[in-house]
Amino acid sequence: MTTLFTPIRFGDIQAANRVAMAPLTRNRAGAGQVPTALMATYYAQRASAGLIVTEATQISAEGQGYLDTPGLYNPAQVAAWRHITDAVHAAGGKIVVQLWHVGRISHVSLLPNGQAPVSSTARRANTQTFTAKGFEGVSEPRALRTDELPRIVAEYRHAARCAIDAGFDGVEIHAANGYLLEQFLRDSINDRSDAYGGSRENRARLLLEVMNAVVAEIGAGRTGLRLSPVTPANDAAQDSDAQGLYGYVVEQLAPLKLAFLHVVEGATGGPRDVAPFDYAALRSRFKAGNEHGAWIVNNAYDRAMAIEAVASGETDLVAFGKPFISNPDLVARLRGDAPLAALNRDTLYGGGAAGYTDYPALVEVAPA
Repeated sequence: MTTLFTPIRFGDIQAANRVAMAPLTRNRAGAGQVPTALMATYYAQRASAGLIVTEATQISAEGQGYLDTPGLYNPAQVAAWRHITDAVHAAGGKIVVQLWHVGRISHVSLLPNGQAPVSSTARRANTQTFTAKGFEGVSEPRALRTDELPRIVAEYRHAARCAIDAGFDGVEIHAANGYLLEQFLRDSINDRSDAYGGSRENRARLLLEVMNAVVAEIGAGRTGLRLSPVTPANDAAQDSDAQGLYGYVVEQLAPLKLAFLHVVEGATGGPRDVAPFDYAALRSRFKAGNEHGAWIVNNAYDRAMAIEAVASGETDLVAFGKPFISNPDLVARLRGDAPLAALNRDTLYGGGAAGYTDYPALVEVAPA
């Protein structure tokens, strides 16, 4: 019988188990948004996960929205990430990088020359971001011109190539949680009148162009996607037809045969029942003609829920977020039904080793 701890192959990735580490922003990149040696230690400690999805990593300087988040678009960043992927692989793990552009969820202090954030819209989001001054309200964006969108697509493609050069096993395109690609997807945010606004076909156009470009660059077997159909994160109000919109997106992506689709069920980091949505129907659309692509679920799964979801065939992998922060050996703890270490929320964002690489593994806390 398939269990949470059974190996699985999806696309070009062979995973030792079905426990994934969800992307977790920790704000510990160095100058120039270059990853650090401490980050290599952090990820290597968690290499027992079947798949690590890194913290969201910007595709360009314009794509940054939070202080000290890493990039993956220049040689220095590629070289630094290579140390991380090497460390994870040496520990027996598999790792993909989550590529993002935050769109309007940014602040002028974080962007080149103090420029305004860019988005599908010129409307400011009612949310905050993390800057050198702490949490501040995001800045008013400007709407991207139609002639700028090929550049955005090219930047995703370039970042995907950088990921392979850096030794990653693949990439996850971040089209969730109210960031740029979802700012185009949802009619609650997208107020454009060009070929990228209006109908769901138009609103999905940018995401589909990005996915096609990335697959053309690195192959479908190393390409995944993250969606969050109903999360209200970052002032992303519900789309008027979320089921239809996300069903259309997955249907259009089916011919690509992506390695995986990673879906946030409910509100990211919040209630799973924030709005009605039929995830099983979306999974059926993804699996149609792509039975070897992995379906990954996320959001507030505990051990029992995860074991049942995999055993019943409802999902292929389960992604855990915050539990991986304070439990670097989460897979062993889940397998043995061991207690989980508590999370120190004061050290989540920024800082050094404290609350980052100093959480002990189970063997280190077991009685002598």
